[in-house]
Amino acid sequence: MRPDTAQPHRSRVFVALVHYPVIDKRGDLVTTSVTNLDVHDIARSCRTYGVEGYYIVTPVPAMHWFVRRVKRFWSEGAGAEYNETRRDAFELLRLAESLDEAAADIESRTGRRPARVATSARMRPNTVGFGELRAKIEQNSDDFLLILGTGWGLHSSLFAQTDLTLEPIEPQSDYNHLSVRAAAAIMLDRLLGARCEGKSSSGVM
Repeated sequence: MRPDTAQPHRSRVFVALVHYPVIDKRGDLVTTSVTNLDVHDIARSCRTYGVEGYYIVTPVPAMHWFVRRVKRFWSEGAGAEYNETRRDAFELLRLAESLDEAAADIESRTGRRPARVATSARMRPNTVGFGELRAKIEQNSDDFLLILGTGWGLHSSLFAQTDLTLEPIEPQSDYNHLSVRAAAAIMLDRLLGARCEGKSSSGVM
């Protein structure tokens, strides 16, 4: 846990971006590739909202090599001097071969087993609303691992390994195809973002 992001008044929240097991558009089990945009943008969102760690979950050695190379450039190389804020975001980045490995790493760092919260574009059993999960986080009842799926979402086998499923982001149209980066930012803002109780920053309703 990094001392500059520690917030003892609430639960610690971690994010895992899963590349296996996930599904393709036909619902088949696949492994997806790690993309540079996902690595950068979700790390930045995590740093913005005080997330404690961001795990890239993939069993593919070549993808681990790729992520390490990107992280090294922005943490130690020329990128670290060029963009210090990106370096700060990349301090959260970690690698895991599986979701179990990510959860075990969190437990070894914090001493607490994180509650696993799956995400989906569809309603599923054991669904928790954004407001309810936000309240749990504010009550510091557990640490939480928010699990995002690439491709067309998490494979069904992963839901059996989770404690809760976060309610879907409801679209305002018949189009429901947010990028995982956009979905991550929306979820983190709803769960961890500051609330102004119906007023704008200027105080005007």
